Amino acid sequence: MEHDEEVAGLRQRFKAELRSALSHQDVQAIRDRFLGRKAGLVTGLYAKLAALPGDAKRGFGRVLNELKGEIEQALEAAQAGLATRAPAAPRLDPTLAGRLPAIGHVHPLTYLRTQIEAYFAAAGYEILDGPESEDDYHNFEALNLPAEHPARDMQDTLYLERPWARAVFPVGGDRATGRSSLAERAGKVERPATLLRTHTSAMQIRYMERHDPPVRIICPGRVYRRDNLDQTHTPMFQQVEGLVVGEGVTMAQLKGTIVAFLRELFGARIDITFRPSFFPYTEPSADVFLRDPQRGPKWLEVLGCGMVNPAVFEAVGYDPERYTGFAFGMGIERLAMLLFGVDDIRQFYENDVRFLEQFPQ
Repeated sequence: MEHDEEVAGLRQRFKAELRSALSHQDVQAIRDRFLGRKAGLVTGLYAKLAALPGDAKRGFGRVLNELKGEIEQALEAAQAGLATRAPAAPRLDPTLAGRLPAIGHVHPLTYLRTQIEAYFAAAGYEILDGPESEDDYHNFEALNLPAEHPARDMQDTLYLERPWARAVFPVGGDRATGRSSLAERAGKVERPATLLRTHTSAMQIRYMERHDPPVRIICPGRVYRRDNLDQTHTPMFQQVEGLVVGEGVTMAQLKGTIVAFLRELFGARIDITFRPSFFPYTEPSADVFLRDPQRGPKWLEVLGCGMVNPAVFEAVGYDPERYTGFAFGMGIERLAMLLFGVDDIRQFYENDVRFLEQFPQ
């Protein structure tokens, strides 16, 4: 009698708990609580069979088996019922447009460099690339910057720990010796590289060493200086330098070239002025400033330029009595800061997608 009451109470408790089960996890918890192998409530009743006499043991065992069967059937039914009430899995609609994968964004410096190259290429300029490690001659001496020249202090240079030899660059013909094949030049080396270039003007020297006038080139690329990274400086930045050489090239042509380029880049509304300056490789030299009347009265420096110094022509074997030329140089980061209204150069190198997505593709 005692055990019958205990079984009846357990059956009622099970039914009450099962009625309150709302999920598959709830049903599984009830199964563990009643039919668990070690601590289940029904399992615990089976342990009492050993203490009962023969007839009572058989009767109580039959009752427990019936209870266990009822519980198992009820649990399976509850799981099945919950499964039928679960929301149907969404069907695939083949007519819907696919999700576009996330793609990158053109970096504002890459965008601006492409725009600059496209402008000068359309104007008939050749675009050159060159080595970022340079020798002292091409980076300084041929540009009228000998070792003792005080202007070298204007460009804090990053020197290599030890010089290293390179193949002649670029592969092609030399003006003095005539055109030669790649096989003939493959074994030759030039002056060892001793530094990271401080400007791309070295490529102007290399080009003039191998080509007769007329010359019309731009040289974009990375340059390096011993600057600390702050709001307006970075030890690596990008420059675009241009060179035009021929007979009768004048300062007026230089001014027209620069004004036309800046108005194409910034718009016709800007004001442009040239102020006298000094660069060892140009004479006369000028700094170029612009002002946007819509942004205020402040003049901002954007590039340097000037007529090529005759000493540079002598270094490359040009006749300075016959040829004249002009050169100009600009920092892409500086132009980008002015063009896009960015006040911290470090933002260009932090790879923040939220910042990069603001600019044109």
